[in-house]
Amino acid sequence: MPPLVFAFDDSAQIARRIAEELSAETGHLFSKAFPDDETYLRFDTPVANREVVLVCSLDRPDKKFLPLVFAAATARELGARRVVLIAPYLAYMRQDNRFQPGEAVSSTYFAKSLSAWFDGLVTIDPHLHRYHDLSEVYDIPNRVLHAADTIAAWIAEHVPGALIVGPDSESEQWVSAVAQTAGVPFTVLHKTRHGDRDVEISLPKVEVWQDRIPILVDDIISTARTMIETVGNLQKAGLPPPVCIGVHAIFADDAFLALHEAGARHILTCDTVRHPTNEISVAPLVAAGCSDLLVELSSNADAPK
Repeated sequence: MPPLVFAFDDSAQIARRIAEELSAETGHLFSKAFPDDETYLRFDTPVANREVVLVCSLDRPDKKFLPLVFAAATARELGARRVVLIAPYLAYMRQDNRFQPGEAVSSTYFAKSLSAWFDGLVTIDPHLHRYHDLSEVYDIPNRVLHAADTIAAWIAEHVPGALIVGPDSESEQWVSAVAQTAGVPFTVLHKTRHGDRDVEISLPKVEVWQDRIPILVDDIISTARTMIETVGNLQKAGLPPPVCIGVHAIFADDAFLALHEAGARHILTCDTVRHPTNEISVAPLVAAGCSDLLVELSSNADAPK
């Protein structure tokens, strides 16, 4: 029997594409808020003895967390064989250490909470800063997928004369992989962050790339301050207006407008977080990762104990 895919509202579009790629059924999950903002939730599609896949991108996670946990708990109680979470964007990866006395290490607590309710997790390019592997914090089987090849394919098709530009030294490995797959050169900038919205960029000599269209690639576009600073520096160096590509379209506050007004030629993102800039679909990638994970979970369940 094929998996049964349920989507939370703002992940409905990518969930439909994932279900198509999986040849899965789509179920209906009804949710609303009571007048006091408590969550009401109901599965309108039976889940007993089914593999249930919940698709919920976890941008702006605080309002999504409890409904997500309620859905997982309800599916289990109603007899689902297993419950898997597809979180194209996985939140609470930033605070991975206690930098000041008394701070909450929220990445650990969030991971333990999700691990308690789900049998497996699929996500795209989580911000693994001090963690080397997602399994360091998540206690459930997982698939960490990477959008680099998908982005590279878009670049090769639409901007063959590109120069890939990474925002900082941490991005070099990721950016170099995109450039290599797309068959174009790359360079990496040097970033000094003085605060959440105060970023200083130093630019390598890129005059030799004057005939190429720069493409700024980053995993998360949140405040966009890094990209905005980089756009300005590229313009000062005499390069053409850049294309800006992000995997996850967070765009806090007026970040999108500010990046547009800074002089970006075009701004586009993957569809991990719903946004008007979504032009690159990672649904086939996510579906393949989910299928592989379901096979592993089924094998583990059938293995002799």
